[in-house]
Amino acid sequence: MRILGIESSCDETAAAVVENGNYLLSNVIASSSDLHVAYGGVVPEIAARSHIEVIMPVINQALADAKCTFKDIDGIAVTNGAGLGGSLLIGVMTARTLAIINNKPLYDINHVLAHVYASFIKQSDIKDINSSKTPTFPMLAVVVSGGHTQLMLFKDHFDYQLLGQTQDDAIGEAFDKVAKIIGLPYPGGPNIAKLAEKGDPDSYALPIAKMDGYDFSFSGLKTAVLRLAQREAGVSLDFPSTKLSGKLSEAQKANIAASFQHVAIQTIINKTKKAFEEFKPSSVVLAGGVAANSKLRQQLNSSLPVELISPDIKLCTDNAAMIASLGCYKVEHNQPKADPYSLEIAPSLSV
Repeated sequence: MRILGIESSCDETAAAVVENGNYLLSNVIASSSDLHVAYGGVVPEIAARSHIEVIMPVINQALADAKCTFKDIDGIAVTNGAGLGGSLLIGVMTARTLAIINNKPLYDINHVLAHVYASFIKQSDIKDINSSKTPTFPMLAVVVSGGHTQLMLFKDHFDYQLLGQTQDDAIGEAFDKVAKIIGLPYPGGPNIAKLAEKGDPDSYALPIAKMDGYDFSFSGLKTAVLRLAQREAGVSLDFPSTKLSGKLSEAQKANIAASFQHVAIQTIINKTKKAFEEFKPSSVVLAGGVAANSKLRQQLNSSLPVELISPDIKLCTDNAAMIASLGCYKVEHNQPKADPYSLEIAPSLSV
């Protein structure tokens, strides 16, 4: 069974072909991230226009790389939420049209849930996808990205519950905002991680939010970093945050980055360990864009009694392979198809 996946929820236009949920035949991504750097974040209108320009070439390339035509495809899976409305619309309308023209079943895909399914992709011609372990149920999933921070418990495919989620900023959003404070370019995550290598994670004491149950909060940590930067720069609270970096030394910036990253990671570890102790899952999956952070992977893995499972770095950020993989499992488990004549976008879709 081969499924064509289409992903356009933010600034990546992606298409992939996955066989049987775990064999990756192709994975093509065209990112417009360079166009957003000057603005310090994704501009929805720019992202949507970029999707329009490249979506069909990306899809055609994914089919060519997989040595497939639409005759070889058993279905089309497309992200219909969550994400930016304009971006989602391009992907959904394209998928609907292709499904109708080629008489293929269409499957709507939850973007956040799909991140978890990137961990099921184990076999590929792409050399850097080399994880040897497949998730087993019951499974604890930790989803960390620019828009989401969630803990989910899976009893089986499509039988899961949301244990907790962020009540304000997602962890990836906090990385981006802290990066702005200390003068690092967008995207903040990889730039914070790189600078943190030069700093001391114990140089500053930053707070971990005390949230009930399995919920998260990163807004207070972000504010604490702002106040720390203002104090270290020797400026008043009304000093423009966009000019703070000019008042900080390179050593101060590195120490702030390292201290922030340490506390952000510890926040994830604490909740994950608590959930593991209560539910005793067979496997733990770390997924989402922030799962590409090597410190998070290493420290979370060392804190658990089971080996942490996470996708290859290239399958952590937004991609269509995870969309196609989840589409395969939808087919296998007889999940409802979407109507290609009426499928709508759901920008605020939750799990």
